[in-house]
Amino acid sequence: MAEIEIYTSPFCGFCHAAKKLLEKKGVAYTEIDVKMKSDKRREMTERSGKSSVPQIFVDGEHLGDCMEIMEMDADDELAARLGL
Repeated sequence: MAEIEIYTSPFCGFCHAAKKLLEKKGVAYTEIDVKMKSDKRREMTERSGKSSVPQIFVDGEHLGDCMEIMEMDADDELAARLGL
């Protein structure tokens, strides 16, 4: 199964929605909280080119943010990108 990482912040509605979608797909993920960790936020920004949360990675490849993975799901592309 693919290694999935999601950079989040605790009070972010988009983060909760993205995690809920990943859970619905039945995949395990590693959550990286960037709220009070400037080094992790910097890491996320360097990896994704974006400073907003959430940012989702699959096997080290940037998948996108919440809206992007929801669009992939609507287009029936998300499962394959998650390695399902």
